[in-house]
Amino acid sequence: MTDEEPLPGNVTSGVVRVGDTVRRPAGPWTDSVDALLRHLHAAGFEAAPRPLGRDGQGRQVLEYVPGELGPESGTYPPAELRAIGRMLAELHEATAGFVPPPGAVWNQVIRPDREELVCHHDVAPWNLVRSPGRGWVLIDWDSAAPGSRLWDLAYAAQSMAGLRADRPVAESAARLRAFVDGYGLDEADRPALATMLGRRARAMYDLLRDGHERQRQPWARIWREDGPYWLATAEYLDAHVDAWRG
Repeated sequence: MTDEEPLPGNVTSGVVRVGDTVRRPAGPWTDSVDALLRHLHAAGFEAAPRPLGRDGQGRQVLEYVPGELGPESGTYPPAELRAIGRMLAELHEATAGFVPPPGAVWNQVIRPDREELVCHHDVAPWNLVRSPGRGWVLIDWDSAAPGSRLWDLAYAAQSMAGLRADRPVAESAARLRAFVDGYGLDEADRPALATMLGRRARAMYDLLRDGHERQRQPWARIWREDGPYWLATAEYLDAHVDAWRG
């Protein structure tokens, strides 16, 4: 077998590159994720890696997508925010037609507001690769699970647009608008998104706090690194709901 290479960045433990493939430890949800990825490619959604079965160690095998991770959160220019918002809308359109296999199991890390379609749940800079000739490709599908469009959009918008407590509200509102315009969210749904932003960020904070209290990894480690960030972000988003409605 070709030598295994560690992937750059803060990747999941055990994920390696082997030639033109990526190998991931399989979990109870991996068959469901593979079914989802097959559906996406059959539906014409190319911004996801292709599933390639299992290897001799039982690991999930995915195509390796060459390219570079995008810039840090909050540094994407408006045109890129609109493009990634449009990609998320295309993903939701594709997953709306997905029928999970019987007995599907999902790695639902945070309970969403409701379940209307299968979502990625972690559309963020660390999971987007800019691939030559292919554009943005969304990786790391282990947290895919049922959720709602607004729940997924709220997390993606906060992460991609960099809505954070140290950014002026007017600048955050403009960046949010670029992302949501790219997504094509109806004007009637924008007030609901405005209130969802803080709720979704607080759900992340609660996950990390619970992981810290129970000493569950990787959440306990992330709590030490990012717990204060998520609390400040949730408070910031809740304090300026009116600005996010525009």
